[in-house]
Amino acid sequence: MWVYEKQLQYPVKITKPDVKMAKVIVTQYGGPDGELAASLRYLSQRFSMLIPQAIATLNDIGTEELAHLEIVGAIVHQLVKCASLEELQAEGLADYYSNHGKGMYPVSASGVPFTASYIQSKGDPIVDLTEDLAAEQKARATYEYLINLADDPDVIAPLKFLREREVVHYQRFGEALRIVQDYLQEPHLYVMPKMNPMK
Repeated sequence: MWVYEKQLQYPVKITKPDVKMAKVIVTQYGGPDGELAASLRYLSQRFSMLIPQAIATLNDIGTEELAHLEIVGAIVHQLVKCASLEELQAEGLADYYSNHGKGMYPVSASGVPFTASYIQSKGDPIVDLTEDLAAEQKARATYEYLINLADDPDVIAPLKFLREREVVHYQRFGEALRIVQDYLQEPHLYVMPKMNPMK
């Protein structure tokens, strides 16, 4: 179903360690408005969509969110890989380090582990697509906050790319919602199956 290109969707080349930024950026890896939650939400919601266009939109964006998860993971990894234990402790990452070392683990910026409660899947196409519009705006806002906190151009560039993709996803979900609403307004004629006289 998918073809995986073994390169990041956007290059990440960070040369300066910054544990403080890693601690807040990790929220887009495993936080409530992060990429893991988005991907699982959309790939779950696609099964309840009524029309192929909406299914395709959720599938496409859900898959792309996995690529964004990979970018965020690369950012956080590069920010901490050369950091000393003293730097990790100074920024409050001793607990994280004691459980995960410098490995990637889905948590929010406040250290709350990822939970399935972040994923909304109601089974109603209008509700789910409306939720998706809100989710993309929350992710866009989070990226803007992270950009405001950052001062390294090597960190800011991929964050800006990710923010821009949230805007595109918002637009695509808006289009999908309109198509589904139009579909639900159309009269649908159903042909009754012929009765089997033998039964």
